[in-house]
Amino acid sequence: MNLKGTKFQLKVWNYLRKIPKGKVKTYKDVAKAIGKPLAARAVANAIGKNPYPPKIPCHRVIRSDGSLGGYSGKGGIQQKRYLLRSEKLFIK
Repeated sequence: MNLKGTKFQLKVWNYLRKIPKGKVKTYKDVAKAIGKPLAARAVANAIGKNPYPPKIPCHRVIRSDGSLGGYSGKGGIQQKRYLLRSEKLFIK
């Protein structure tokens, strides 16, 4: 997979690929993991530009309050909920 994006986007997308099936992280968790702890909104923007959902599993990232957040992949938020449920995760 030859990804094209900014250095920041690539860092976010590569991290997303490491989130195991059946686990979720928050936008804040991702920001901390890539060394940018105050960049949760920037992480959300980078995730929104993910060119390969669900192959790059952005559906495994949720809001800090436990709600789903957005999903820019085909099918929108309903698809995100479906993908998470298929991994035995039940999020608000």
